[in-house]
Amino acid sequence: MPTETHAPHSQPDTQPMLAALSQRVKGLRARRGISRRTLARLTGISDRYLARLEGGEANPSMDILGRIAHALDLPLHEIVADRPVVEVSHEGLYGFLRQLAPAEQAAVYAVIRQHFERKDRNYQGAVLLGLRGAGKSTLCQLLAAQLRVRYVRLRDVIEEQAGMSLTEAFSLGGQKAYRRFERQAIQHVIENMPGVLLEVGGSVVSEAETFNLLRSAFFTVWVKASTDEHMRRVKAQGDLRPIQLTSEAYEDLRQILAEREPYYSLSNYVIDTTDRSPQECADEIAPICQPYLKHADCPA
Repeated sequence: MPTETHAPHSQPDTQPMLAALSQRVKGLRARRGISRRTLARLTGISDRYLARLEGGEANPSMDILGRIAHALDLPLHEIVADRPVVEVSHEGLYGFLRQLAPAEQAAVYAVIRQHFERKDRNYQGAVLLGLRGAGKSTLCQLLAAQLRVRYVRLRDVIEEQAGMSLTEAFSLGGQKAYRRFERQAIQHVIENMPGVLLEVGGSVVSEAETFNLLRSAFFTVWVKASTDEHMRRVKAQGDLRPIQLTSEAYEDLRQILAEREPYYSLSNYVIDTTDRSPQECADEIAPICQPYLKHADCPA
């Protein structure tokens, strides 16, 4: 009787999956503006292991991924899924969006939003956003003096509403608590400070609902600069927040910019401050922002 033979089972190649996973973890961390050292502290996972994970050299357990997702205040599926979950009823549109990377989806959204958004929207203020070192604070100060309008930093509102410093808020409640305070502060500004010039932190784009709330109420200006310019200015300011003074600082900053650029680019206006004086940049955006700002002497 002939003996039945079986071909040996081939092991699946997990390297492409691990490589994609490593890029997602690294990208989501960068979008949040969290250093690897900070993520290690928040998760209890060693910095060395996180380096191996982000380098595609580790095969993490669901427990490890769950701890990372919790620290970043993200649902687990955003860490493990090949693509973000897309809920679209139109089958053709659903299939098309699923083929796109997150940055490409953001670009499609920008085109759709521009086509369908009302052109007569009445914004109740203007907001400058972008990564640390782009020049937001300097521009806001110049614009406030030049246009005689009220200038408010969102971080000051957050600290006032929370009754503690940003560092304390983050230390006590992590990303989840900070993002809650951030959204509440934006809502407070919307309801109580019409016509204000607002400066927000660059990580506001990390929360889609919060960023959409901001863009629905304010004329948004992305203040950008080249990676080299960011590094030069942040060093001149004396620190490298939100990244550490390590040999990885430049790569971390480049990664943060790459991850956030598709979201920053949804702003109403973009100004590049690289190799330009603050006054030159202020003169450019003053007439653009002025229609949405209220004179400081006007009653609320």
